[in-house]
Amino acid sequence: MPTQAMNDSPAVADPHVVTTTGDGVLRIEIRRPEKKNALTTGMYSAMTAALAFADRAPAVRVVFLHGQPGVFTSGNDLKDFLDDPALDDDHVAYRFVRTLAGTAKPIVAAVNGACVGVGATLLLHCDLVYAGQGATFALPFVNLGLCPEAGSSLLLPLAAGHARAAELLLLGEPFGAVRAASCGMVSDVLPDEAVLAHAEERARRLAAKPPAALRLTKALMRRGMHAQVQEAIAVESREFQQRLQSPEAKEAFAAFLEKRKPDYSRFG
Repeated sequence: MPTQAMNDSPAVADPHVVTTTGDGVLRIEIRRPEKKNALTTGMYSAMTAALAFADRAPAVRVVFLHGQPGVFTSGNDLKDFLDDPALDDDHVAYRFVRTLAGTAKPIVAAVNGACVGVGATLLLHCDLVYAGQGATFALPFVNLGLCPEAGSSLLLPLAAGHARAAELLLLGEPFGAVRAASCGMVSDVLPDEAVLAHAEERARRLAAKPPAALRLTKALMRRGMHAQVQEAIAVESREFQQRLQSPEAKEAFAAFLEKRKPDYSRFG
């Protein structure tokens, strides 16, 4: 896809989030492979600004989000997150989720490699998601002493059914792309080397369609859930803030940094 730097760039920039436009598509690339594309506050700010730009720019009709060939994102950068924990609703991580959930234009995502935590839950707000056969997903919130976020406690049971969503959210164990597709998180599973080109082609195909009809169709499909999703995001955010300060989460984070197994035996 021919690309060019955006003339009216997002207000916030980060070297690990690369944004380009071409053929009506705003491309957002998460580019921090040396840290498995772990997300920092700066990266959240840049992605939030890019999504806001996409919605106000007439030349942008579709958003295309992807990582590197070997990794989508491993979720939050733990050190960055501990240095700047999401303890209030104005934290950029929550603003990113609210902006993503409210984006009016279609969002296409391409997933290869690791897709963990918020990397997986953000897919529930995308319209088309294509994953490589080798992609691995995980929702390890409970294992970190936390709770689901990004509206996933509502959206995942709706997509997958309660029983399958409970397995993914309560156990927090890794699962593959085929399981993700069966749970409604992924539109299609492709060979790893074909994912990026296929997703890009789909984004370009959407961008060539009547733009008002495209936006309206997305809005109508999500109309019945919009208020519920925003409420779920707000409730989860409040609970997440409390969980971050809980003894369980502190033990989980300390164990991670000390490279040991957490000990929850003293917690009731």
